[in-house]
Amino acid sequence: MPEQKTIMEIKDDVIKAIETVFDPEIPVNIYELGLIYEVNVNPANEVHIIMTLTSPNCPAAQSMPEEVENKSKAVEGVKSVKLELTFDPPWDQEMMSEAARLELGML
Repeated sequence: MPEQKTIMEIKDDVIKAIETVFDPEIPVNIYELGLIYEVNVNPANEVHIIMTLTSPNCPAAQSMPEEVENKSKAVEGVKSVKLELTFDPPWDQEMMSEAARLELGML
């Protein structure tokens, strides 16, 4: 029988999967952009993701959350994914990681 992944391993793997999702207008993954507010995994391996978009009328408003959900569901050990889209607090450039700011020439 294969060894069960821990909650932290699943969370890390989900984050790695999310890091392969890019905003079509910005050459930085959405995790580094700060669009992912929370990734939570419960003991039943159900994943709850809270994310936002750079703006409510973002051109990728339909595709990006769907891509995040699909890539998260594909992670080994994940039972289900609930994705919650929020605009509170609204995203701003301060939420970007240092790596993202460096990539975009903002440092």
